[in-house]
Amino acid sequence: MMKDLFKLRSSLPRWLILPLGLIPMILLLIIWWIMTAGPVEQRMISPTLLPSPVEVAHSTAELFRRDLPTHTLASLKRIGLGYLLALAIAVPLGIAMGALSFMRAFFTPLTTASGYIPIATLVPLTLSWFGTGELQKVIFLAMAFGIYLLPLIVSAIDNVADVYIKTAYTLGASTRQIIFYVMIPIAMPDIWNAMRLAFGVGWTYLVLTEVVVMESGLGYLVQISFRRGPREHIYLVIVLITLIAWAADLLWARLGRLMFRYRGTA
Repeated sequence: MMKDLFKLRSSLPRWLILPLGLIPMILLLIIWWIMTAGPVEQRMISPTLLPSPVEVAHSTAELFRRDLPTHTLASLKRIGLGYLLALAIAVPLGIAMGALSFMRAFFTPLTTASGYIPIATLVPLTLSWFGTGELQKVIFLAMAFGIYLLPLIVSAIDNVADVYIKTAYTLGASTRQIIFYVMIPIAMPDIWNAMRLAFGVGWTYLVLTEVVVMESGLGYLVQISFRRGPREHIYLVIVLITLIAWAADLLWARLGRLMFRYRGTA
C-alpha cells in the first residue's frame, strides 16, 4: 500500500482520499491552537492579530446578531447577477470566436489584452463609470467573471475534433447547423466545466468590491470587523465564504456528472 502512494499518477482508493485531505487542515488547526494558547499576555501572537480557534468559535453568535443572513444574501445577489451578465456576453462570444475565424481575429487582440489587466484596477474604473451603487458592483464582478470565462469557452469549442465537422459538412449541414447541433453539444461538458471554474473566481473578487464602498455584504463585514472589531469575525466570514464557494463547486460538479454521464466527470 505504501509503495502505491508514491507511484506516478496512481489511483488512490476513495476511503484514503478524505483522510489524506484532512491531515493538512488538522495540522493547521493544531499550529493555530498552539500559537494562540494560554493567557493573552503570554501568547506567541497577539489576539488582535490572530485570535484563538475557541475565541473565533465563541464569536459566531455575535456575528449572527450583526445581521449575517442579510449580508450573505446581498453578496449572493451580486455574485449571481454579475455571473449571469458575464454568461450572457462571454458564452455566445466565446462560441463565435471558437467557431468562426473572422470573429477570433476580430476579438483576439482585445481579449488577449484584457487578460493582462489586474482585476483590482477595474474597481476605480467601474466606480468612475457607474458610481458607487449596486450597478458598479455587479458590473465589476461581471468583468472579473468574463475575463476568466471567455478563453475557456473558446478553448472548449476549439477542442471539438475536426472529424465531426467534416462529417457534418459531408452530410450537407450548414455552418449554422454545425455550430448549434455539432460543435456546441460536443463542447458542452467543457463549457459546463468552464462555467464551474469561472463561478469560483467571483468569490475571489467579492470582498474587493464590497470593501471599497461599504454598504452591505460579506466584504462589508470583513472591513467593519477590521476597523471596529471583533477581529474574530474576519476569520468567520472568510470561513463562510470558503464554505459557500465549496458547496457551490460541489453542486456544479454533481450537476455536471448527472448531465454528462457519458464523460464520466464534468
